[in-house]
Amino acid sequence: MTTRREFIRNVTVGSAAMTLGGVIPGMSAKSYANIIGANDKIRVGVIGVNSRGLALGTNFSKQARCEVTWVCDVDSRAIDTCIASIEKAAGNRPKGEKDFRKALEAKDMDAVAIATPDHWHAPAALLAMKAGKEVYLEKPCSYAPAEGEMLVEAMAKYKRIVQMGNQRRSWPNVIAGINALKEGAIGNIYFGKCWYANNRKPIGVGKEVAVPEWLDWDLWQGPAPRRKYKDNVVHYNWHWFWHWGTGESLNNGTHMIDLLRWGMNVDYPTRVVSSGGRYFAKDDWEAPDTQTIDIEFADKLSMTWEGRSCNGRTVEGTSAGCIFYGDKGSLLIPSGDEYKIFDLNNKLVHEENGKTAIDPLNKMNPAESLDAIHINNFFDAILKSEPLRSDIVSGHKSTLLMQLGNISVRTRKSLDIDPANGHILHDNEAAKLWGRDYEPGWEMKL
Repeated sequence: MTTRREFIRNVTVGSAAMTLGGVIPGMSAKSYANIIGANDKIRVGVIGVNSRGLALGTNFSKQARCEVTWVCDVDSRAIDTCIASIEKAAGNRPKGEKDFRKALEAKDMDAVAIATPDHWHAPAALLAMKAGKEVYLEKPCSYAPAEGEMLVEAMAKYKRIVQMGNQRRSWPNVIAGINALKEGAIGNIYFGKCWYANNRKPIGVGKEVAVPEWLDWDLWQGPAPRRKYKDNVVHYNWHWFWHWGTGESLNNGTHMIDLLRWGMNVDYPTRVVSSGGRYFAKDDWEAPDTQTIDIEFADKLSMTWEGRSCNGRTVEGTSAGCIFYGDKGSLLIPSGDEYKIFDLNNKLVHEENGKTAIDPLNKMNPAESLDAIHINNFFDAILKSEPLRSDIVSGHKSTLLMQLGNISVRTRKSLDIDPANGHILHDNEAAKLWGRDYEPGWEMKL
């Protein structure tokens, strides 16, 4: 049986001239409309619509080839807010559902956009693939390396399209900057540096309180082993708890380390070492607020990430960015759609500046119009079989670099890595963090 996606791909321009009575023998106009959807739109369900998910869902709804048909969240308030935002932006009113697993059964959903907390990213993507949906997955693609590997396997097994939200892979001037590197603009590249700096406030010491009536705490925890509800976790502070989050390194570092890996044309490292900790305040925050991750590759290549969650002093004049060092100069990609090339004497020799202002500290919607390019690349992959700019194989490799850094800082060890697959060598203690413990019955299974 031809799927809706395959049907859309095979429709030719000439089909527009067909009369409804003659589209497909034996098929009514109503049945035809149900297959192809209004104006050939891809019907999307958005999963996790608080903050970043609200911005993402609204952005999807504004795209000409998309109709957001479902909005899913464990917070009833977030559902109502997102539905209202989409109705205002696009004119249609999507259905709301607390449990996205029920929405995955719907026939009026072709793809999902996932912006849940990190511990739900991979399990939700896997369930969506099993349900026959294409997947747009916000970074990081997984909570732990084993989950990322499973997503790569699932993509191949279920033959689904999976795009990770490394949106800068689609920004025009960033692409031009990376192409300049590959054309030899700064000669032989041997080192890269990236960073993120912010002024986040302490989160205090949480108190066990009653679960708010608007929140399904059990479903929010999902695959993670159960814990009592505390008043300083939901919605954003979960990032800093190892039980659910992955720290600043994967929250924001994933974007920039991905640019370094792309520009330096590397995959898996040979060695990773990280240092840092929770230095700024005494509270429940567990992941480092101050961290460096040093990553070595074969052929005399290395890169480093510096994260300062609680001291916003900029580097190279920007709170987030990356810089490549070569034997003929350096190339800087700040937080926006731009790049600058310097010679060895620090003279600016070329620059390209984007017209769209970027706020890297905006945790909800830093670059809507530019992100739309990445979203439309996802649609092009579905409708035209064009290559993804950040497929799950690439996304997993970049996510893994930061995950290895977190494993290093948590174990206080330097990690030797197999450059063939990214696995940790000769360290059973560190290897225990390759996967995670699941709540019984919630394990990921291909």
